Order: sequence, then structure tokens, then C-alpha cells
Amino acid sequence: MQLGLLVVVVFLSSMDPTGSSKVVKGKRQRRISTELSQGCARGCDLCSEFNGCLRCSPKLFILLERNDIRQIGICLPSCPLGYFGLRNTDMNKCIKCKIENCESCFSRNFCTKCKEGLYLHKGRCYVTCPEGYAAANGTMECSSPAQCEMSEWGPWGPCSKKRKLCGFKKGNEDRTRRILQAPSGDVSLCPPTTEVRRCTVQKNQCPEGKRKKKEEQGKQDNGNRNRKDSKDTKSGTKKRKNKQRGATVPATPASPAQ
Repeated sequence: MQLGLLVVVVFLSSMDPTGSSKVVKGKRQRRISTELSQGCARGCDLCSEFNGCLRCSPKLFILLERNDIRQIGICLPSCPLGYFGLRNTDMNKCIKCKIENCESCFSRNFCTKCKEGLYLHKGRCYVTCPEGYAAANGTMECSSPAQCEMSEWGPWGPCSKKRKLCGFKKGNEDRTRRILQAPSGDVSLCPPTTEVRRCTVQKNQCPEGKRKKKEEQGKQDNGNRNRKDSKDTKSGTKKRKNKQRGATVPATPASPAQ
């Protein structure tokens, strides 16, 4: 009888530690879950003491901030500068922009606002607008392309060549227009104000050319006249000389001898 009681006591004592361990384990689990839920910031559904918020309310975004080797989560109604919000069914997240010098972005690789002093062009940030573009209406966004207000083209000018209007058959004619308004006052961004094209006219002699030719013709005529007069003078002189040579001198009769 005593042996049987001893067996029962041993059996019950062997069963107590197992039951007590289960109770302790259950209490530990309840304590851990209580630690995850208690002390969370407003808008955070699940948090931990080591990593901050782990899950935000459905309408909020979770932002992970690095603190040494840890990442601490916080819940925000909108993402801060340098981040963009990505919504999904699991959890809304704030993701950092990858564009250099970007203050806010639409996606990882498309900036919507650059840091102060920089120009925005096609989702990128620049110190100055690319060639052919200019900041529109005093903003820091480069317009595409640079818009200039130009006047209408004027009439075509006369056909000329080397600034002359005569003495040629083929030349050039041009027309001009004015810049009414330039973006940021930089006229170098505007299109050309002068247009040139080839032209063909009936060749005519320039007045100075006619006068020069007439003077040359007069000089040539005077030279011919002078040469003719000189020739006539020489011819008359030769004739007079020949006439003098042909004239006979009368002979003087000899005196009779005494």
C-alpha cells in the first residue's frame, strides 16, 4: 500500500514541472505581445522597442529612418522632402528619391522639384537649363523649347552683291524681323532675325562704270587724235624737206676773158 502511494506521488511530481513550464511559456507569450502593442505612437498599429513602428494605419505612410545599425519606423500622413509615397495593399511606404539634388519626386527616377538654385528639366536637376531651353515665366523649370515672340518678316530687300546694286547678274537678297520678347531677356535663345536667299537680275552697268568707261573712251579718242595729228605733222615736214631738196639754184654766167 505504501509502495502504491509512493508511485502516485512520484508520478504527480513528475507532471508538475511540465504544467508549470506551459503556464510560464503562456505568460511570456502574452507579455511579449503586450509589449508589441503597448506604447506605440499614434497611427502605428504594431511597434517594437528596438525598431519603432512596424505597421502603420491604412491611410498613413511608414518611413524607415536609419539610426546607426537600426532602422526605426515612423508613421506619417505624407512623405517628407526627398521621398515619394508608394501605396500598396500591404502597407504604404515612403521611398527615397534617387535623383541627385532632388527635393521631391514622382518616382525614384523622376524629380518634380529641385533644391533651391537648380533648374528642373525632364525630371532632372541642372545648374543651368540645357541648350535651347530657358526658365519659363520666372520659374526654375526649363521650358521646351525656349519660346520667343517674334515680329512678322519684312519685305525682301533689293538684289545686291558686295553691297552693290549693279554690275552683276546673280546676287543675294535678304529680309529681317524683330524680337518682341525673349525668355529671361536672353535673345541668344531666339531664332534668327535675318533670312537670305539667292537672286538673279538682268545685268546692268553701274553708273560709275559707265562714267569710267566713257572717260577711258575719251582718253583713247584723244590719244588716237594726237597720234593722227603727230603723223600729219611729220608727213608735212617731210614733204617740205623733199620740196626744198628738189629746188634748183640758177647758174651765174662766167665773165669773158679780157
